[in-house]
Amino acid sequence: MIFERRLTFHIDWALIGAILALSAAGLVMIYATTWDLARNQPGAEFWRQTQALVLGLVLMVVCMSVDYRSITQRSLLIYGGLLLLLVAVFFVGVVRGGSRRWIPLGVFNLQPSEFARMAVALVLAMYFGEQRRGAQSTSTLVVGVGFMAVPFLLIARQPDLGTAATLVPVYLGIAYLAGMRMRLLVVAALVGVLLSPIAWAYALKPYQKERIQTFLDPERDPRGAGYQQIQARVTVGSGGLTGKGFRQGTQGGYGFLPVAHNDFIFSVLAEEHGFLGVLVALGLYMFVILRCLEAAKLAKDKVGTYLVVGIVSGFTFQVMYNITMSAGLAPVKGLTLPLMSYGGSSLMATLAAFGLILNVRMRRFTN
Repeated sequence: MIFERRLTFHIDWALIGAILALSAAGLVMIYATTWDLARNQPGAEFWRQTQALVLGLVLMVVCMSVDYRSITQRSLLIYGGLLLLLVAVFFVGVVRGGSRRWIPLGVFNLQPSEFARMAVALVLAMYFGEQRRGAQSTSTLVVGVGFMAVPFLLIARQPDLGTAATLVPVYLGIAYLAGMRMRLLVVAALVGVLLSPIAWAYALKPYQKERIQTFLDPERDPRGAGYQQIQARVTVGSGGLTGKGFRQGTQGGYGFLPVAHNDFIFSVLAEEHGFLGVLVALGLYMFVILRCLEAAKLAKDKVGTYLVVGIVSGFTFQVMYNITMSAGLAPVKGLTLPLMSYGGSSLMATLAAFGLILNVRMRRFTN
């Protein structure tokens, strides 16, 4: 349980550097977009995000220090604790923007759903890693779906369909690596297409239908439902090659783009630092993803490989969706950009998950 000193020689400092660079860039953008013009000082969001970064780094070190095999052996306890927190949200959670997602803890509000990806990755890595036939049997796949579906449904009822959706790539990444046949994915995709009219008529809520319709034609309501998407495109396009400069952006800094420090932090990055800044950020994200995949390849056992792949699958999906949404190429959802967007729980959960990936890589030579 105690961190072994010899393991420090196997820490992936390059991955840590890229993670810190993205986190620092996020702080800089939050600083710029939440600047209090009346008081001429950084907004409260910047200081809260700074505190979350410190706590997240502590969690990352803790997740690195304890052998990941010991953690996966206790994955059912972690998973059960997550479910209890998700249930507790419905009783003691605070409501913001029509959603009940946060548990007040005095100094900050905890969003348990952000830790769901890590908990699901842990329990699925343990489950599929212990199966001799991997994910080749239907019963094994169904049980794995069950592990994913329970938190998915609880999060979707908050409602937070965006965060719930990030659990799906966690499951698919691990199940595919564990031997799930491609034809099952094809069949599932076809079933999804055939059931989409039913889902549209009975499953989707009015505001969810509105978001899809607005994505297809934002000009149908340019001052209402389509406003965010239109402004996001304007913000990204206004940056040009080199951007307007730090704190010189008008769309994010003056509030023309709603929740710019959260859902649309990438749009503000494009406005202030231009295409070159976007390339740097995309390069860092690509490096992080590839480095994590390398860690999965180097893992000494299936459990480690599955754990890393599950975490990086959810992370990659979230990054890709947020960036395409910020460019107006996907429907607007309340899905943060990992490491950069404002959100203490999101940042802490992401750093803790990367602690597990670093854990797997640096223990690749241990018995």
